[in-house]
Amino acid sequence: MNENEHMSATARRDRVLRILLPILTILVGGVIWHLVVRINDIPPYVLPGPGLVARTLIADWATLWDSLLVTLVTTFQGLLLALIGGVGLAILFNLSRLVEYAFYPYAVILQVTPIVAIAPLLLIYLPQHLAVLACAWIVAFFPVLANTTLGLNSIDHNLRDLFRLCGATRWQVLFRLKLPAALPYMLEGLKIAGGLSLIGAVVAEIAAGSAGAGSGLAYRIAESGYRLNIPRMFAALLLLSIAGIVIFFALSALSHLALRRWHESAIERES
Repeated sequence: MNENEHMSATARRDRVLRILLPILTILVGGVIWHLVVRINDIPPYVLPGPGLVARTLIADWATLWDSLLVTLVTTFQGLLLALIGGVGLAILFNLSRLVEYAFYPYAVILQVTPIVAIAPLLLIYLPQHLAVLACAWIVAFFPVLANTTLGLNSIDHNLRDLFRLCGATRWQVLFRLKLPAALPYMLEGLKIAGGLSLIGAVVAEIAAGSAGAGSGLAYRIAESGYRLNIPRMFAALLLLSIAGIVIFFALSALSHLALRRWHESAIERES
């Protein structure tokens, strides 16, 4: 076996391990969970076993699926708004230092203020759907803004000087140099924002559910807690976890497709 074949075999083995090891870990965790419940004879209203959670998920699938769709719609709407607003504001920051100095502190304030404290206020001043959407947007906005700003400010100064020597305008430098160079940073921020947008939507739905309103999956979790329907609560939590994992891998796949032919990080991952 030559060196290229050996490297190819090693890469295939690594890909298989990346898939199998997480699945194996989940299976081992499920077995341990089942044994703990059976050996200690824990009642289902305290800790349901994985089998009961799976049966509950199947039995209540229609209700949980409809609620999950409501949560996902809000999540992706907030993520889209965060992408548009974060990238747009980052471009403004890059074009004008005065704009950055004036507005960046407010973006930091939005980031560091706990969304749990903001959600009840938004539910007072906004309609429920807009309040939930605002929470999803707030927590997803800053990672896109910060990463895109970093990417726009991290271009090679030699390339920038070359563009200027060639007579490129400010907009040509922005669209032909800065934005392509900032794309990996932007996509990394988007991956982070995807999970945070789901968290923001869940927090706002729980706050809305405490007032008896809402139909998202987080509301079903709160409702199950009030009724001590713990198996349904675990089933809803499982769906939320799966949704978060799918969002992360979908955004990771988007990043890989966008970068695989030209950026070093994706090229090295394929080699």
